[in-house]
Amino acid sequence: MQTNRRDFLKQAGLFSAGTLALSSSLTDAFGGTIRNFGLQLYSVRDVLPKDPKGIMTQLAKMGYKQFESYQGEQGFLWGMEPAAMKSFLNGLGVKMVSTHFDFGGAAKDADKLQQYIDMANGAGLSYMLCPYIGPQKTWDDWKRVADSFNRVGEAVRNGGLKFGYHNHDYSFRPMPDGRLPQDYLLANTDPINVMFELDLCWIEAAGQSAVDHLKQHGKRYELCHIKDYKKEADGKVVQQNLGKGVVNYKAILKQAKKSGMKHFLVEQEEYPQSPMASMQIDADYMKVLKI
Repeated sequence: MQTNRRDFLKQAGLFSAGTLALSSSLTDAFGGTIRNFGLQLYSVRDVLPKDPKGIMTQLAKMGYKQFESYQGEQGFLWGMEPAAMKSFLNGLGVKMVSTHFDFGGAAKDADKLQQYIDMANGAGLSYMLCPYIGPQKTWDDWKRVADSFNRVGEAVRNGGLKFGYHNHDYSFRPMPDGRLPQDYLLANTDPINVMFELDLCWIEAAGQSAVDHLKQHGKRYELCHIKDYKKEADGKVVQQNLGKGVVNYKAILKQAKKSGMKHFLVEQEEYPQSPMASMQIDADYMKVLKI
């Protein structure tokens, strides 16, 4: 996410369903559309807190099959008990697969971290993700980040979930010696305890190739954020509705699927009209995108 985060039958019938499921998996294996795309709920942060159930219901009707939550004032389950959230989403035909959470607070407080793990487990989530750490000045600083990822990741794994880090542009911008912080994090975190979520907007906006990066490191990434952007004359990145920017998602998502990416999550933080209007446009884009 962007830096403003600093300051979610009968036998014949069964045979038919099974045939459809097989056809669906073959489509996923050999190309076609991404059927079970999801949404990072931060995309609707301006409207979600006032009516979590209503907004999530509208998003499900648009075609989003998975949600990734984030930690707002009501927590990442939006005031609901874990079992109640899971039951509510089951009724919508949606699974909450992951959440961004207060990594900084949890890294300093083992009890708080365990509380988050228990909540995520109870709601049926699979991943807990650090959303942002900010650019670091030295390699010693990045080492401390990697060490904290390993430590928190081990606790999350012991709790039955997976821990990961969501990048911004800063970890794909070279340090003075020319090396990329993201490459350092990949090399200095234990794959058993730490996986990654690739924000496909921010890697490209930083001047790196998402396709090339996935070819080299794709096995470490299990989730991705799909959002589009354009750069203004002064170099400022301005997010767009999907299909209206410069990101070549046909090529990037094709490589992501080859690399084993498991979850494809739309995210958008700037809107030509309104968040919900953009969410509908983005969902329509994902439904017809051929890769």
